[in-house]
Amino acid sequence: MRIKRNLHRPVIKLEQRDGVLQVVGGNSWHSYFRDPYHLLLTIPWIGFVGIVVGFDIFLNAVFAVLYLLDANAIAGIPKVGFMEAFFFSVQTLASIGYGVMNPQTLYANLLVTLESIASLMLFAVITGIAFTRFAKSSSRVMFSRVATIHNYNGMPTLMFRAANERRNNILEAKLSVYLMIDEVTEEGQMMRRLHELKLVREHSPVFLLSWTVMHTIDQSSPLYGLTLESMERLHAQVLVSLTGVDETVEGTLHARHFYAARNLMFDRRFVDVIHMGNDGHRYLDYTYFHETIAI
Repeated sequence: MRIKRNLHRPVIKLEQRDGVLQVVGGNSWHSYFRDPYHLLLTIPWIGFVGIVVGFDIFLNAVFAVLYLLDANAIAGIPKVGFMEAFFFSVQTLASIGYGVMNPQTLYANLLVTLESIASLMLFAVITGIAFTRFAKSSSRVMFSRVATIHNYNGMPTLMFRAANERRNNILEAKLSVYLMIDEVTEEGQMMRRLHELKLVREHSPVFLLSWTVMHTIDQSSPLYGLTLESMERLHAQVLVSLTGVDETVEGTLHARHFYAARNLMFDRRFVDVIHMGNDGHRYLDYTYFHETIAI
């Protein structure tokens, strides 16, 4: 019995980049050549336009050759060559119809019928994909470059910052934080495990400007007892996932960020970004968003 492989690439390379374990070639548009739909959704706009234009030229060239198979297919001009047949196909495919050239044989009319059906399908697909590309909700959430671990209210606490760069409301924002580490079972099998980190506050009804995320490292925390050296040895990563509703476009947005072990700063805290002005109002200064100081 032959087993069918579900993966296009049976071997996938994993690489440590800046302390973060990443899939080589993953989550990039050029990894979707076997999946045209995802390719057209993820490729840059210039590539999308290039594919559409190239396919349109190719399709019109194919129909031009088919029209030339019948010497009397097109009426309205004295001599029909490839360029004339090509531009007749362009007019047919785009439903332009200037009224100069027209099909005059049964064969030509059948080709026009086939091309008109192809044009309906082609434009429907292109319009749908273009709309999906425009309608995709994209997040502009910034995370602090480092996370800190220091005492807060007498308990060791993991902290990092998140900010909404668009300055609009993200409704019902929810943060989930996980610790990813290598573990070895009692049987000696190595596994990549995912442990959820319980947050002091994981939900915000309105996320507008800045959010300081905190996880208390008590005896129930997966981080309890870990040092920087042990986390590097276990290839530890902190995965942050944020979801919410963009009030402007009323669409769900997603943002994520990774903190490698080298991005965890012990016995340091973030510099305050909120201060009182001389006019009595509060100001949030993003100049120091990523800055930390020793405790």
